[in-house]
Amino acid sequence: MPEIGQTLRETRMRNRIDITEVEAGTKIRAKYLRALENEEWDLLPGPTFVKTFLRSYADYLGLDSRLLVEEYKQRFERPSTMELTPFAPRPGGRRERRRRPWVGPTLAVLLVLVAALGALYALGSWGEEDSGGGGEPNTVENPTATPSGDGDGEEREKRSTRPRRVTLQIVPTGLVNVCLVDAGGRALIDNRDLNAGETTRRYRGRRFRVSFGNGNARIRSGGRTTDVPDRSTPVGYELRPGRRPRELPEARRPTCS
Repeated sequence: MPEIGQTLRETRMRNRIDITEVEAGTKIRAKYLRALENEEWDLLPGPTFVKTFLRSYADYLGLDSRLLVEEYKQRFERPSTMELTPFAPRPGGRRERRRRPWVGPTLAVLLVLVAALGALYALGSWGEEDSGGGGEPNTVENPTATPSGDGDGEEREKRSTRPRRVTLQIVPTGLVNVCLVDAGGRALIDNRDLNAGETTRRYRGRRFRVSFGNGNARIRSGGRTTDVPDRSTPVGYELRPGRRPRELPEARRPTCS
């Protein structure tokens, strides 16, 4: 399997996405994104943040974040001291009738939790620096969601790292009429005829709706390419962050009129 950093970098470059776009979309500082691409794990705040940032970056690029996180855990995450300590029986082979209280392990867990909370507090302002891209402040909400037995913690973590912006680029494969509107209903492409080769610029926003006069087009969004069905009748889509393009019924297709 290719290296984790190489997979991230090649996917980003293949989709012609600048690091500042990823920074704005994931709310992760550019220096941490470059550290992920270079596999410089020591430059990141810690293993918990590495996995959170890696999951968010992979989801933004449309990669399998679960697979990359598992790859990181198997190759780079070290087992805890308790896992490495072999069991040593007491001299004489006598069994201890009375269990000793778990004072040592409990204290160790409490110290780890205090250290993690202290690190989170100290690093809580990593996104306050201006990245130079003119976007919003780079923040990560709840990067260390506590897992629970029923999976609620993992679900909250997924929601907190889900991209808040969707990217969109239209690639005509033939003559096609295009109407594109943003989340506020403002027309970005107003019933314009595009020919094959007239690829649009990359749009970025909270939500888009687009309507095609026929199927002569492709949609590039979130690192994926979607082919518009080959038909001679209009077809429309809605695009949201972290989701595949969803085909719209006729009543909801934008008309730019």
